[in-house]
Amino acid sequence: MTANNNTRPAISVVIPCRNEKDHIKSCVRSILGQEPPPGGFEIIVADGMSDDGTLEILEKIARDDRRLKIVDNPDRTTAHGMNAGIRQARGRYIAIMGAHNYYAPDYLRSSLEVLQETGADNVGGSMVCRGESRLQKAIAAAHHSPFAVGGARWHNMNYEGPADTVFGGVYRREVFDRIGLMDEELVRNQDDEFNLRLRRAGGKIWHSPRIKSWYTPRGSLRALFQQYVQYGYWKVRVIQKHRLPASVRHLVPGCFVFSLLILSLASFLWAPAFWVLLALVTTYWLCNVAASLPTAARNGPALFPLLPLVFAMYHFGYGFGFLRGIWDFVVLRRRPSRSYSKLTRTPAGADS
Repeated sequence: MTANNNTRPAISVVIPCRNEKDHIKSCVRSILGQEPPPGGFEIIVADGMSDDGTLEILEKIARDDRRLKIVDNPDRTTAHGMNAGIRQARGRYIAIMGAHNYYAPDYLRSSLEVLQETGADNVGGSMVCRGESRLQKAIAAAHHSPFAVGGARWHNMNYEGPADTVFGGVYRREVFDRIGLMDEELVRNQDDEFNLRLRRAGGKIWHSPRIKSWYTPRGSLRALFQQYVQYGYWKVRVIQKHRLPASVRHLVPGCFVFSLLILSLASFLWAPAFWVLLALVTTYWLCNVAASLPTAARNGPALFPLLPLVFAMYHFGYGFGFLRGIWDFVVLRRRPSRSYSKLTRTPAGADS
């Protein structure tokens, strides 16, 4: 089905992307192949000045299917891309989707059904991490473990009910008229911050396992670490902006990393500090291995040697980023550091 340009579609799908040549084709094809929801849909890809061939792939698809529209995102970041797409959207509902994902054939139809059944303002569902390499499979397995990411409801693939946030999300259009667009200062956590504003304005967010998608994680430990450094760093800015009390799952990694730093320094001056440090490190790695064993049992024993390192990248990355965010935003009260504003995806789909 090809959308008529004179007909307002039911759903506008917005995809911010940059340098996603290895994933964008399967992502867009999975959306174009959706079971058509009543009223149809359009796709708007906001391309962040890709230089790896992504744009050429998109242009070829767009020539064959007029439902796909490409807009430029010269600022390159995700929030700018989301906003560029939202401004061009004509649909009564707006779906925010990721270029590193592909989607179940009934994703859009199920999202509309859940919106209508629940009266929610934003709905989302289960994002299943799937890797290709052994390391990616280990990262994906850890992603679904509470030990890596805490007990956030949207990480529970079987949860049905109200949530603080959801992956991506399908929104009623009037939400953006009511509370504005994505915060373009934020390199990460822009969807969390937007959903916080939505809840504070009396909106309802709903998670349903009927809404399914799959995600390809970072391809290296370094890239995973950098990703979670940014998540921790920008979470501090969200907390500061909205004067939020930080939740336990946000504080624990930062407190742990801070304790290691203080005890490491103190051990040079006070011998007992070394033994406290040793006990803390030993306890952490015992807990890490204890979490890795059942995770490997569920996802494949071959992943076990990698899982402790993967869990550590999640924890130390987020913790270090959170501490640096406190230093920049709370202590020094300065603008975001440029190094924490860089994109962590690189040309040709390589991770760095």
